[in-house]
Amino acid sequence: MSKEKSAGIGFFEKYLTVWVLLCMAAGILIGKFLPGVPTFLEKIQFAEQNIPIAILIWIMIYPMMMKINFQSIKNVGKHPLGIAISSGSSWLIKPFLMFGLATLFFNIVFRAFIPADLAQDFVTGAVLLGTAPCTAMVFVWSNLTKGDPAHTLVQVSVNDLLILILFVPLVQLLLGVNNVQIPWDTLIFSIILFVVVPLVGGALTRILMIKKKGEDYFNERFVPKFDGITTLGLLLTLVIIFSFQGDIILEKPLYVLLIAVPLILQNVISANFTYLICKWTKQPHNIAAPAALIAASDFFELSVAVAIALFGPDSPVVLACTVGVLTEVPVMLLLVKIINKTKHWFPTPEYTTTVESVAENQ
Repeated sequence: MSKEKSAGIGFFEKYLTVWVLLCMAAGILIGKFLPGVPTFLEKIQFAEQNIPIAILIWIMIYPMMMKINFQSIKNVGKHPLGIAISSGSSWLIKPFLMFGLATLFFNIVFRAFIPADLAQDFVTGAVLLGTAPCTAMVFVWSNLTKGDPAHTLVQVSVNDLLILILFVPLVQLLLGVNNVQIPWDTLIFSIILFVVVPLVGGALTRILMIKKKGEDYFNERFVPKFDGITTLGLLLTLVIIFSFQGDIILEKPLYVLLIAVPLILQNVISANFTYLICKWTKQPHNIAAPAALIAASDFFELSVAVAIALFGPDSPVVLACTVGVLTEVPVMLLLVKIINKTKHWFPTPEYTTTVESVAENQ
């Protein structure tokens, strides 16, 4: 990657897959040699929520929500077709694509390797992952493709609102096809706990800090203070999760690779479909790029939180969601590279051509 591109992604994010593998190893070792630790952590629950993991997930999600500026939604009209394409891909296509791919691979293609009951759990985890579009790392991916930051912010803000409306009924609909019954109240409570609460908290923090210190201070000095805390929260969450998942991973390490197949395919297909639709409708590249990347990526923090709340931290459903963390960065960096290589497919904005002409004449 060039220096310009590398500047858009931090050291931690760039090597997220490595940290996930290290956390996997640490969690498995704790589960095997210190089994009392996960046993103790599992007992700390309230209202069917694992308190240590809930706190760590809040630590991850809250800083993301501070970055969302809902005032940007008034700019939806600037690129309405780009927003419509991205939203349609994220909510009308991606969840069903994930369900179809997971069902195909876990129940049919990998039938010889995965027992039927476990296959259903993996499908459930994939659905939870595919029904939650990303709201945080998208800013990084968009920056790496020189996507329009205003459009990216608008789309992320729209997705945060749509999650509140569409996540629960879509999950119920797709899992109901497999006769997986999930209590509505538990699912709704999880959304309130892990989306509404941090969303409101982040919005209030943003409003108060900007009012007190100004927008430049908030964006350049206040928000970056939480980067290290967010990283720590993610790493500790992964260690705890893998301490519960150690037995299944040690017995069947192939499961991790098998789970990754439909997840990666979903990312790639969703991105390319959205990207090509943007090309067909003659969207500029700086709109097509973030639209494709938003459609491809997943809000894995939310899916993991909901999976734990519904099925417990030792469930194979959680393992399927967690594999999404493992595959996210390498797949998205590959998509970023493809999008940057195909920039010439899209029309050059008129203002860019004018600026270049002026520069040449001078």
